[in-house]
Amino acid sequence: MSDTASESQIGERATVAAITPDLPVAPRRSRWARFALVAGPGIVVMLADTDAGSIITAAQSGAQWGYRLLLLQLVLVPILFVVQELTVRLGIVSGRGHGELIRDYYGRGWAWVSVGTLVLACIGALLSELSGLAGVGLLFGVPVPLTMAVVVGGLTLMAYTGSYLSVERIAMGVGAFELVFLLVAWRAHPDMAAVSAGLVSIPWHEPRYLYLVAANIGAVIMPWMVFYQQSAVVEKRLAIGDLGAARWDTALGAIVTQVIMASVLVATAATIGTAREHAALDTVQQIAGAITPFLGTTTGRILFALGMTGSALVATIVVTLTAARTLGEVLGVRHSLAHAPREAPWFYGIYTVSLAAGALLVTSGVNLVSLSVAVQVMNALLLPIVLGFLYLLARRLPEPHRLRGRYAFVVLATIAVTAGFGVYAGLTGVLE
Repeated sequence: MSDTASESQIGERATVAAITPDLPVAPRRSRWARFALVAGPGIVVMLADTDAGSIITAAQSGAQWGYRLLLLQLVLVPILFVVQELTVRLGIVSGRGHGELIRDYYGRGWAWVSVGTLVLACIGALLSELSGLAGVGLLFGVPVPLTMAVVVGGLTLMAYTGSYLSVERIAMGVGAFELVFLLVAWRAHPDMAAVSAGLVSIPWHEPRYLYLVAANIGAVIMPWMVFYQQSAVVEKRLAIGDLGAARWDTALGAIVTQVIMASVLVATAATIGTAREHAALDTVQQIAGAITPFLGTTTGRILFALGMTGSALVATIVVTLTAARTLGEVLGVRHSLAHAPREAPWFYGIYTVSLAAGALLVTSGVNLVSLSVAVQVMNALLLPIVLGFLYLLARRLPEPHRLRGRYAFVVLATIAVTAGFGVYAGLTGVLE
């Protein structure tokens, strides 16, 4: 497909929507009313971003390096917004998912390369989320097979019987439990002098530190986030007039997810990190036992379980839907919750098989903490491919939504530095 034809197609929805009242152009509403209707994709994907693996990575960061990785959590807020705002722009203006755009612009070969990175990230993330849920079950003496059966059964029922909006509301509801980590951090009573010292004490020469830097970058900017949010704004049928509200939705989500990450890091730094620097956490039970005693054994365990369950469940929903949608886009088959299972058998089949296969692997007793940190490092190593396509597609959008001028340079520099440093830090830590 030629560039001219592709640009014509990608701009068709935006151009025609401006002059044809039959297409979904956002009606006039107050800013708050519009935001309430548009909000969802950004908040959901950001809550999923603070998944079980991210929580564990933040906990390891605080336990091993105290507050020395706290500044990174704050620096990643604008970077996360810059990346995800491009997915919002692409989805709303083009009306197509990320995998579909790559296929139409660069052919099926490059589409499969991109989807290959996505599948790797989704497999790792799904195992991490399900392992986190299994670990929560073990806190209360629930066998892993029973936990997996309940999770797979419940999420399958949700997808087969719900619409996109109902799934979005469920994801936001369970994800809200992650906010309990703010209470955990506050009750840990961190030493503000130690926090200030940790913000400026950066051991860049330490490979183990760089490994966790890469893990934190990979924990915040994940390949499946790009694919999910773009498909979500398309499935929600957001119009050009919704673009501003969708950006605020993304910005709010970026702040919330990093506040949660910082809270977990502070909680472990204030407990383990100050008492036993470079301590390792090997199980969910150890993490729970380390950061919850000051809340009381029972209350602390319940709050930790709610936070971990919320983060793992919303991420499981997002990851499995992303894999099913994107593979459907590239295969050219129906890939939406708007269709019944009999109308989109590939979409629902991939969703179900992914959940079931992940649950079976988790029952084998995989080491959650080691797996989770390794998955985040893998995400960092995949960033050049994912962010490269994202930037190139944004440069092909029609005016006035095309990424251009000084902001295009800022985005390119941000992507290059983030992806480059993520790869460098990851390889340095792995090869040490």
